[in-house]
Amino acid sequence: MSDWATFAGLTGVVLVLLLALSHLTSTAFTDSDADADTRTPSDESPTPTRESTTASTASDPDVLADGSVDDELPADPGRVVEHGHDRDLDRGGSHSLRSLSTGELLANVAFSQGLFATILLAAAVYTEIPPADLGIAFTRAYLTTGAVVGTALGVGLYVANELGAASAKRLGIDHSEQLRELLAPDSPGGWAALLGVALPTVAIFEEFLFRAALIGALSAGFDVSPWLLAIVSSIAFALGHGMQGPAGIAVTGLLGLVLAIAFVVTGSVLVVIVAHYLVNALEFVVHEGLGLEWTETTGS
Repeated sequence: MSDWATFAGLTGVVLVLLLALSHLTSTAFTDSDADADTRTPSDESPTPTRESTTASTASDPDVLADGSVDDELPADPGRVVEHGHDRDLDRGGSHSLRSLSTGELLANVAFSQGLFATILLAAAVYTEIPPADLGIAFTRAYLTTGAVVGTALGVGLYVANELGAASAKRLGIDHSEQLRELLAPDSPGGWAALLGVALPTVAIFEEFLFRAALIGALSAGFDVSPWLLAIVSSIAFALGHGMQGPAGIAVTGLLGLVLAIAFVVTGSVLVVIVAHYLVNALEFVVHEGLGLEWTETTGS
């Protein structure tokens, strides 16, 4: 017999953890931006001249007699060199989020989202939630519908998402693209990891949580209107993307609502997983891969 109360409780725990992690990430980037904005020229180390470098060799233990710098210690105690890149250290000695490489950020995203997805899936199996109530089926028609309808929905939502973000930008509403820029790969291997691992993991987890669990399972187990749950889940979905700024939250909330409606109408979590993946993948490929900003040339 399905244990709906236990599954609902575990779903709530995962949701709270996700929102808390999103808030901490957003705060970390905000604090990093504030520190950069308040840094004064006096905080920067002056560019050494040939004369000053020569004069300092006798008193600076990091400078060798031949004028080269000792690689064992960083010339600036506030910075370290890792994999050929300078990285700022926080006051506590730990790396800021901005100091992580693209590969490290992708691994972080894939691990955290994958862990949450595993916990939620294990909870569904443990509490014996029927797959059908989660929008899951094992038929050829289900797979075909998921691929065709999901692709059409994903492309349409990508276009609408771009137009919405562009309109908000013209109105002066903040829409941050920091996370997308930081996650953008700079190598074929990085693109393979992004498109083949990180983005599918994000799409699977978020759709399983916000649509399959919060709408499908809760409406079936507690006789709550799926349309009411669609609104609630879309608000939670928007709050989970607070790092994108006010415009990003609004656009993401509307995106989540359309995905929720699609889930209720089709009864398929595969449809919304495919659509969600395509929205994210097209954003990265078009903006970061091809460098196109096509919405800037549309409208007035």
